[in-house]
Amino acid sequence: MLPEQKNLNQTMLDTKQLASFKQSIQELSPLQLAWASGYLAAKAEVAVPASESLAVASAASSTLTILYGSQTGNAKGVAKELAAQASAEGLTVELKSMSEIKPKAIKNISHLLIVASTNGEGEAPDDAIALHEFLSSKKAPSLKHLHYSVLALGDTSYEYFCQTGKDFDSFLEKLGANRIAPRVDCDVDYDADAKAWSKQVITESKSLLKSDTSTSNVVPLPNVVSTDSSYSKQNPFAAELLLSQKITGRDSAKDVRHVEIDLADSGLSYQPGDALGVWFENAPALVEELISALAFDGEQQVTVGAESLSLSQALTSKVEITQTAINFVEFWAKASQAAHLLPLLEDKALLRQYAANNQVVDIVKSAPLVQGYELTAQTFVDALRKITPRLYSIASSQSEVEEEVHLTVGLVQYQAGDTIRQGGASGFLANGVAEGGKVKVFIEHNDNFRLPADSNTPVIMIGPGTGVAPFRAFMQEREATAATGENWLFFGDQTFTQDFLYQVEWQNYLKSGLLTKIDLAFSRDQAKKIYVQDRLRESAKEVFAWLEKGAHVYVCGDMSRMAKDVEQALLDIIAEQGQLSNEQASAYLKELRDAKRYQKDVY
Repeated sequence: MLPEQKNLNQTMLDTKQLASFKQSIQELSPLQLAWASGYLAAKAEVAVPASESLAVASAASSTLTILYGSQTGNAKGVAKELAAQASAEGLTVELKSMSEIKPKAIKNISHLLIVASTNGEGEAPDDAIALHEFLSSKKAPSLKHLHYSVLALGDTSYEYFCQTGKDFDSFLEKLGANRIAPRVDCDVDYDADAKAWSKQVITESKSLLKSDTSTSNVVPLPNVVSTDSSYSKQNPFAAELLLSQKITGRDSAKDVRHVEIDLADSGLSYQPGDALGVWFENAPALVEELISALAFDGEQQVTVGAESLSLSQALTSKVEITQTAINFVEFWAKASQAAHLLPLLEDKALLRQYAANNQVVDIVKSAPLVQGYELTAQTFVDALRKITPRLYSIASSQSEVEEEVHLTVGLVQYQAGDTIRQGGASGFLANGVAEGGKVKVFIEHNDNFRLPADSNTPVIMIGPGTGVAPFRAFMQEREATAATGENWLFFGDQTFTQDFLYQVEWQNYLKSGLLTKIDLAFSRDQAKKIYVQDRLRESAKEVFAWLEKGAHVYVCGDMSRMAKDVEQALLDIIAEQGQLSNEQASAYLKELRDAKRYQKDVY
């Protein structure tokens, strides 16, 4: 070894030292970093030029930090694309989930872009809760040095549209931060708005971040944009539908399908807890009914985005006609001046309820256009929002099914006059594509719903109805990896004989010992309805004992009622069994959530 090489190696940190060093400086402000670099230089009795002593501080202040709060993966996807674009423009980028930073570290960030989705009724997604709570608390610091902008993702069909993004924008403004660009609120069809916002904030950030990019002494913070399979939401894989089989009984009030899809040759991989995105086509009969109701020619040309195609093609594969947006109801109310629609314009709650319970064709049929109103096919298409893929919790582990992916799909259907209406994606998977046909799919990774890293850890799984899907994947994975941790399932539905999804599989797992316990709640099998939260309360002592020995708790299913009722049951159990106050029980559950021992996949 040459003397120069030897001396160089002696000055470098090994991998372990470097990791420890990075961890130590993570929460330091730029000025603290500058002081620390000078202190270390003095400690080592090495003369370091002032420019080098400020190198780390310069790196911190010249970094564009992108934080995302994402429940289903949309915000994460937008943030990753934003980071890639900013990096391509020569900016030093640090991309992280909000759960990956300590809330107090916000004071060390100088340039920040936030992409945040809203969960449920205006709630922050799980990975954003800690930062959201911190910024709204009295502990939040002054952020007058911070430049920021927020992209909010939401759904106008919910009352608290884009609330989490609005909250972050308001919190940062009150703490003195300076906007790089105004907040943008996006509906479910967010691509165009997200691209426009991204372009603006990158331009503004480049203008603000005028640091010298030739500072060779600065090690840039890592750009963690990753490359997965070449298939994505924007470029889905055309997979073969292997099976769509009804798994509820003949007399069940529900039609639930077990769906198997072939991912061979796609390179797509997933983990238990992930979701499968499905692009669907609207039913041909529904498209024809709508065109007939409008008295249009299905072959006339319209434009959707940059694409020109026939009206029939547009209504089949480009725009939503089964999930009605409130904007369309508003449009049709003004175009028709219908007496039953106009009052909805004054009551947002009733407007959302009406949109949720009526498909586009039924609204059109119920309210003829006002005399003299000229409606073109293009105007009509422009009033609809673009089709968005549906996400389904994956019900299989690749350790078990290899190049397949399984779903548990509840067919959405209801009576509308003399007609049965079906959901777009669920109807497509149940009846719209034959076995052997093609389904465009992609994987939506969900790091907020993961099995414990330690396979010895016990897990409690709470999943009524189709919410049981990811727990089937969990069990397949635990079996394939010979995990020794205990497993306890709480499952519920309407009746034991008609609605016990995957009954034979659960019984086999119970017989083999892989499934330690199973508690069932079939609401209609007795006079008094029983739900999974009731079974939790009945086993309060044992549930708390599992929590005390480190169990992870998972909840999957309906967010509007079940998830809230289950959470209240857990709080009551913790308070009662732990002899804690309500506030202490809430803190206990918060600690579980912060430690990723309480995870939810709700919709």
